[in-house]
Amino acid sequence: MSVPRKSSAKPEVRSFGFWDSEYGAAQAAAASRDFAELRVGALGLLWIEFCPQTSRCTLWHWRAGRAQCLTPADFSLRSRVYEYGGGAFCLTDQGIAFVNEADQQIYLQALDGQPQRLTDRVDSRFGDLCFAARQQAVLAVEERQAEGRVEHRLVSFSLDDGSRRVMVEGADFYAGPTLSEDGERLAWIEWNRPEQPWTATRLFLAERDGQGGWLPAQVVAGNAGAESLQQPRFGVDGRLFCLSDRHGWWQPWAEQQGQWLPVGCVAAADHAAAPWQLGACSYLPLVDDGMLLSRFVQGWGELVERCADGTERPLAEAFSRFRALVADAENFYCITAAPERLPAILAIDRFDGSVQVLAGGEQALPDAQLARPQPLSFASAGEQAHAFFYKPTNAGYRGPEGDKPPLLIFLHGGPTSACYPAFDPRIQFWTQRGFAVADLNYRGSSGFGRAYRQRLQGQWGVIEVEDALALVAHLAERGLIDPVRAFIRGASAGGYTTMCALAFHNVFRGGASLYGVSDPLALRRVTHKFEADYLDWLIGDPERDAERYRARTPLYHAERISAPLIFFQGGLDAVVLPQQTEAMVAALQQRGVPVEYHCYADERHGFRQSAHLAETLELEWRFYQRLLG
Repeated sequence: MSVPRKSSAKPEVRSFGFWDSEYGAAQAAAASRDFAELRVGALGLLWIEFCPQTSRCTLWHWRAGRAQCLTPADFSLRSRVYEYGGGAFCLTDQGIAFVNEADQQIYLQALDGQPQRLTDRVDSRFGDLCFAARQQAVLAVEERQAEGRVEHRLVSFSLDDGSRRVMVEGADFYAGPTLSEDGERLAWIEWNRPEQPWTATRLFLAERDGQGGWLPAQVVAGNAGAESLQQPRFGVDGRLFCLSDRHGWWQPWAEQQGQWLPVGCVAAADHAAAPWQLGACSYLPLVDDGMLLSRFVQGWGELVERCADGTERPLAEAFSRFRALVADAENFYCITAAPERLPAILAIDRFDGSVQVLAGGEQALPDAQLARPQPLSFASAGEQAHAFFYKPTNAGYRGPEGDKPPLLIFLHGGPTSACYPAFDPRIQFWTQRGFAVADLNYRGSSGFGRAYRQRLQGQWGVIEVEDALALVAHLAERGLIDPVRAFIRGASAGGYTTMCALAFHNVFRGGASLYGVSDPLALRRVTHKFEADYLDWLIGDPERDAERYRARTPLYHAERISAPLIFFQGGLDAVVLPQQTEAMVAALQQRGVPVEYHCYADERHGFRQSAHLAETLELEWRFYQRLLG
C-alpha cells in the first residue's frame, strides 16, 4: 500500500510515478459508488444505489429530508436483459415493481413492506419496467431462452394476479415501452439484426381501439434505416417525442401539426449517450412546449431548461454530466457528475434554479490535490479526435527539474461508448502518484454526433489505435509528457485496443488489459444476441473479411509484442472467457515477454467487488513502477 508522506511546507522532489499518497487504492475503490434510475411520483423520489463494498444495488427513498434504504439484505435491483440491463424498477399504484438480480424476476414492494414475487418465469429476464395505470399492470422487455434461441418481446403483468400478456413481438429487440398519461397511446423502439441500437432503429406507436385492445401499430420514424431513435416520451398533452439522429445528432423530435418534425431551436449536439442500457432518460417534455435537456458539447455535459420561445436557462452549471432526469411540480431531479466530486442526486428548484444535493456529491480530495480534466481536440490521420487530459497533481511532490511525467492512456469500453469529464477515482489514483492521464474519446465514441460515432464501422483495431498514437505525439509536442514513458490500458474493448497498440506499434512502454478481447472471432462465437452482429460491424464479415480479422487479432500477432503486459480476468466472465486471456498470456510467456496474470474466480465481465478493484489498481501501479525503473 502507498505510504502517507510527512507534511512539509515545500513539495518534495521525487521521480514521477513514484509519489506517495494517502489517497490509496482502497479509497479509490470505495469511491466507485454510483446511482441509477431516478423515479418520482406519488410515492416520492426513489433511486438505485450501487455499493462496491457489498456489490449490491439497493433502492433508496427520499423522505423528510433524508434517504432511507428499502431493500432487504437478500435482494439487489439489477436487470440483465441484453446483459447490460437497465430499467430495473418503476413506481406503481401498489408500490415499487423491481427486477431482482439473483433470479431476474419482477417483485412488488410497498414502501413499508417486504418484496412479493410478481412473476414466475425461470426461463426469462425482464427490464425497462413501465407502469400501465389503466390496466394496473407492469410493462417490460422480456428476454426468454427458448429451445436454444433467445427471444425478445414486450409483455405486461397484472398487479392483481401476475397474469402475463404479450403486447408486441416479432422483432429481434425492443426498448423504451412508454404510455401516454391517459393510457390511450403506447410507443416503443424496436430493431432487428444486424443493427445495433445506435445504428438503425424504428419508433412505433399503437393506439387504443376503444374495446380494451390496440389498433395495428404504425411506424413513426426509422423506416428508411440509417436513423437511430431512442427514449420515446409522451408530453402532458399526449404528443409523442423521441430522440433521433436523422440530422446528425441525437436531438428531440415530436408530433407537430400532424407531422413528425425536429423540435425547433435545439442545439446541434448529442442529447443522449449510446443506449447500451435500457431505461435512460436524458430529456423531458414540459408543459407549454418547454423541455428539460441534457446534452454533450465537446464531450462536456450541460443541462438546460428550454422555454417555448427557444431561449434556454442553464442549470446546475458546476456539474459536467447529467442522467436520469425526472421532475415534479417543485423540482427537477437528476443524477450528476462533476470533475471534483463523486456522483450525486440533485434537486434543482424549478423557479430559482437553486441546487440541493440529496445524496452523494462528496469531495474525495481537497482542491489542491485534485487533477481536473482539460478538454483536448487533436489531429489524427487528417481528422479530429478528442480527449481529456489530467496533469500529475499531488501537493506533497513535484518532479525533478526538466523532467516530464509518464503518460497513462485510458481507453473506454464499448467500444461505442465514451469517457466523461467527471471525477474518476482511478484517474485520481494515478495523478496522485505522478502520472499524467489522458482519457481518450477516439473516433467512434458517442457524444460527438452520428458521423463521429460511425467512424468506427469496419475500422476497429485501426482507427482508435491511430488516435492513441496521435494523442501521445500531441501531448509530447506540447511538452506535457515524456513520450518514451507512455503506457496504455483498457477494459474489455479497451483491452483489445491496448493489445493492438502494443502488437502493431512501438510507442508504449507497457500496458494493462482488464478482461480484454485478444481474439475477436472467439468472442463472436460465444457472445450474446445483443452483440451477435457487432463484430461484423466493427471489423467485417468473418468469412468475406477473414484476412482482416487475422490482421487485427492480437493473439495471432503475439510474436510482435515486446512491451510488458499485465492482465486481469474474471473467472466467471461469459463475454471474454478466461481461456481467451490465458491463451494470450501463454503466447507471450513462451516468447519471454514480461507478463503478469491475475484471475479473480468470482468476478464476471466488469469487476464489482471493492477488494478486487483496489488490488488491481495497486498491482497495476507496481507493474508500471518496475518498468519505469
